[in-house]
Amino acid sequence: MSTIKVIAACALFTWSAGSFSQPAPREPLQNVAQLSASGSVEVQQDLLSISMNSTRDGVDATAVQSQLKQALDSALALAKQAAVPGQMEVRTGNFSLYPRYGKDGKINGWQGSTELVLEGKDFPRITSTAGKIQTLTMGGVSFALSREQRTKVEGEAQTLAIERFRVKAGEIAKSFGFSSYSLREVSINANDQGYTPRPRVMAMQAKSDMAESSIPVEAGKSTVLVTVSGSVQMK
Repeated sequence: MSTIKVIAACALFTWSAGSFSQPAPREPLQNVAQLSASGSVEVQQDLLSISMNSTRDGVDATAVQSQLKQALDSALALAKQAAVPGQMEVRTGNFSLYPRYGKDGKINGWQGSTELVLEGKDFPRITSTAGKIQTLTMGGVSFALSREQRTKVEGEAQTLAIERFRVKAGEIAKSFGFSSYSLREVSINANDQGYTPRPRVMAMQAKSDMAESSIPVEAGKSTVLVTVSGSVQMK
């Protein structure tokens, strides 16, 4: 009997405590404006990436893997001779080996591929090295902004965006009859939009045509966009 009373009392206390802990209703926001502004800076892309690859197939998996390894080792040895930190970095990419199936659903051979990537700011060094590699063919060319360039340009675009946000906030406050404003909350987002032109060379061009010659490429530009959005208290 006492147990039931205690439980009931606890339940009553819990309900009572819960009723007292209810938060007071928030007052509706007044004289608050939501707005956004952006700043953009166009800049030349300064990072080049060229991927070199090769594919092999055969009936023996070990033989196919060995051929890919030889092609990659030869290209890697040549590329490392020209590598310079920050100017041309060399790294291996995808290396895959998978079975090939016949119409009967059984394995009748093996296919594989390997990749080497040359990347950096020294365009002539990278394109010249790519042109000398004979065991791999060019798979693709892409351009981007280096970390240093991106940081510099984002700072410039952010300064523009913040200034435009401040001017816009002041104009809005004045239009509604207020003399000033204060920041309530703000968020800043950055991204870049770049166009990467196609290289003036076919990716599967014959190796003999590429021997000892630089691959002609031309970088495009990226537009770094920073957007500032948030709310202000007009007063």
